[in-house]
Amino acid sequence: MPSLFRFLFVMALLVGIVYGSMLALTIFVEPNPREMSVRIPAERVNP
Repeated sequence: MPSLFRFLFVMALLVGIVYGSMLALTIFVEPNPREMSVRIPAERVNP
């Protein structure tokens, strides 16, 4: 039984680390908006 508690504790710790890092990424990293252009071939526009 102690090995089960140890396993659950390690899993909870890993999940907490992943959740905390995802939360930190959403708070501290700001995306840079930029203009995007895509060329469409003329044969697709005027069939």
